[in-house]
Amino acid sequence: MKLKLQRYLFTDDYTMGLLFIDGVYFCDTIEDKYRGQDLKKTKVANETCIPYGVYTIKITYSPKYKKNMPQILDVPYFTGVRIHSGNTAKDSSGCVIVGTKSENGKVLESRKNYNALMKRLETANNIKIDIC
Repeated sequence: MKLKLQRYLFTDDYTMGLLFIDGVYFCDTIEDKYRGQDLKKTKVANETCIPYGVYTIKITYSPKYKKNMPQILDVPYFTGVRIHSGNTAKDSSGCVIVGTKSENGKVLESRKNYNALMKRLETANNIKIDIC
């Protein structure tokens, strides 16, 4: 399964994107601020979206959320990056939040979108995400 997160709006507080599954639009996303690719110099902990790249996703147990969740693996300068529900970049802590865009800086119906995504991911093999 191939996911693509196409970022399209970059502000001082958040980054908005579109999530596609196998080339078909699935939902909107919100992340923390984009601070460039040289994260060794620019990363602010829990306030920076992950860098562009192609990553593997595995469903793993999250001690924080106490359930199985999608984890984005091998992200430079990040650990524990998840795809989860929330409404604003403040809910992100460097992770990707899925939902339906209601206005810039906010997504709604996040749990609904997250649950639908999990249903698709739980039965998939070799999941990759291209963040661009």
